[in-house]
Amino acid sequence: MARKNAKHILLPSVRCSSAVLVYAKLTDNPADELVAVLNANRTAHKSSSLADNPGLACIALQYIKAYQGDCEAVGESDAKKPPDSEFAQTFSPNCRVDASTLSPITGRFLGCQSKYVQPSEAFSMLIKNEKSLEILYNKNQTEIGAAVTGTDGGAPYFWCVLLSNGKHNSSFVLEDGVAKISRPGCFSGANDDCSGADVSSPFGHKWVYAVTAFIAVGYAFGL
Repeated sequence: MARKNAKHILLPSVRCSSAVLVYAKLTDNPADELVAVLNANRTAHKSSSLADNPGLACIALQYIKAYQGDCEAVGESDAKKPPDSEFAQTFSPNCRVDASTLSPITGRFLGCQSKYVQPSEAFSMLIKNEKSLEILYNKNQTEIGAAVTGTDGGAPYFWCVLLSNGKHNSSFVLEDGVAKISRPGCFSGANDDCSGADVSSPFGHKWVYAVTAFIAVGYAFGL
């Protein structure tokens, strides 16, 4: 599906001493928007933009689904993560990514909240300390994939960003050249709009859910 409904949004940049405001032209996909926010911050920090890899992004969505809606499994001190073997055995086949083209995951940002937030707010949840910034600004990073999804048609909401140092066009290669769209959930680089009625979870500006308890947890994984 061709990209459409392009829009401009203001992207906040997190830096140690100041904030940088950047404009970007985007489609109606929160995962694409999050990638734009992250790349704007990299370029503001004199690092190059990362290539948005749909194969890696699809794997990021599968990575989220491995948590099976368990928001408590995401945290600073006792954070859990799927075994690395799952990338080749489960995530790649589900996305139709050629397992022989998998490259190392050199950074992972994962967050979970009990209410849906906009991508700029998700950025602040995911990138919140020096360790996160070091991973994001690392000049060895070359590719990025982002995903977001709700659980059981609502909360909690998971955001995931995977980074890699793979070579563009030769890592996380889709077997048929087309990203496998999987709902619910949105992932970046797939050349599709993904919000509102496109998912069973209430993404986009048209949906509002009230919750009694607010949970916001995030974790950044290095190499």
